Amino acid sequence: MSQASSQSSFAELFARTSLRVYGYARRHTDPAAAEEIVSEVYLAAWRRRSELPDDPLPWLLSTARNLLRNHWRSRDRQARLTAELAGIAHLTTQPAVDRTVVDRDAMVRGLSTLSADERETLLLVAWDGLDRTSAAAVVGCTPATFAVRLHLARRALSRAIESNLGEPNPAMTALPVRPQLRETS
Repeated sequence: MSQASSQSSFAELFARTSLRVYGYARRHTDPAAAEEIVSEVYLAAWRRRSELPDDPLPWLLSTARNLLRNHWRSRDRQARLTAELAGIAHLTTQPAVDRTVVDRDAMVRGLSTLSADERETLLLVAWDGLDRTSAAAVVGCTPATFAVRLHLARRALSRAIESNLGEPNPAMTALPVRPQLRETS
């Protein structure tokens, strides 16, 4: 592949995936650090461009996750939780009415009670839109293990939201508590 076509295909990769990688990084840290993480992710991708898989998003998010681990080592747990929740609140722009505000508040408070691994499991699927196989690749486990983690995280979030609202949350009853396993041919 010529250098010009390599640069062109990499530019297309960046245009196609950078907002999702930034969203992932921003969910875990402040805007300046998220931009730095994104820069480092794509620098690593450029260096390893010949080795990138056909679907590079899980690889990019996994790289971002590893870079964030280094970033987190210099921050205490409370600061990280505050930044994650601020990132989620910052990125939600849907106009809110009273019930939506209550539900959103309960959801954010529910997420804050979960462990970092439970939040990560839920948000990779619900926020980043990854399927179980891709999300499992990001966190470094098998799809079956990820399905169990997802099931447990959904149950924990449902319980947390119910305790925050004081009543069963209809939005959570719509979420499948048991992961649906796909038939493979």
